[in-house]
Amino acid sequence: MADLLTLGNLTDLLMLCFLQAVLGFDNLLYISIESQRAPAAQQKSVRFWGIIIAVALRVVLLFTMIQLIDAMAEPFVVFAEGGIIEGGMNFATVIFIVGGIFLMYTAVKEISHMLSLEHLGTDVNHKGRKSAVQVVLLIVAMNLIFSFDSVLSALAITDVFPILATAILLSGAAMLLLADGVTEFLKKNRMYEVLGLFILLIVGVVLLGEAGQAAAHAMHDPALALKFFGYEVIPMSKTTFYFSVAVLFIVEILQSGYARKLSAERAAEQDGGTH
Repeated sequence: MADLLTLGNLTDLLMLCFLQAVLGFDNLLYISIESQRAPAAQQKSVRFWGIIIAVALRVVLLFTMIQLIDAMAEPFVVFAEGGIIEGGMNFATVIFIVGGIFLMYTAVKEISHMLSLEHLGTDVNHKGRKSAVQVVLLIVAMNLIFSFDSVLSALAITDVFPILATAILLSGAAMLLLADGVTEFLKKNRMYEVLGLFILLIVGVVLLGEAGQAAAHAMHDPALALKFFGYEVIPMSKTTFYFSVAVLFIVEILQSGYARKLSAERAAEQDGGTH
């Protein structure tokens, strides 16, 4: 125990907690949005059990990856179709592709659904389009996909399992504390749910970009980076992603403020016209 309580390990723990907080934003957003697809009476328990099961499986994933990190790094297929597709695919590549496509599909489907509604209140009162078990399974599955990137990043900081597991458990506790509040905020401010769906759409693009470099990073061989028609798949940097998110939030805040001001001016003109 004394060997764990070193300055180096404590510093690594602080860095890992910060990393989990940064990378966990999109995960928390997905949980808050997806949980609203469950029956209203079960949404809180869906979030609770979804996070609990996902965090437990994330610890198992961490332990498994520490044991099998070298085996999973090896590409199982290498493309050499010059001019069409080149590069390698490993386990991480498949995970990122599946997760990215699923997130983009979910975001586009939900945005299309919201655009087709005539009355937003109807959707609020009839969101139980999936069973609680289905939503929990989706939350757990997507949490594991999100965690794959964060676990790989965490392993770059330290390979001390107790430190890594502690950071994961602390991030899980933070999600439990914040999930209900974020969900209630989205329910009361539905324009931010649309914003959240667009952010998830961007996250899907980010995951697809990560897929392009997964085998190359794992094997430290730039030649394994995926290329289509001679163009290399380059992932979006975290800085660019969070800058994009910040811009979306600023635009939404300005748009909301302008809409309220415009409504107030129109109301004032109508009151003036009636007198």
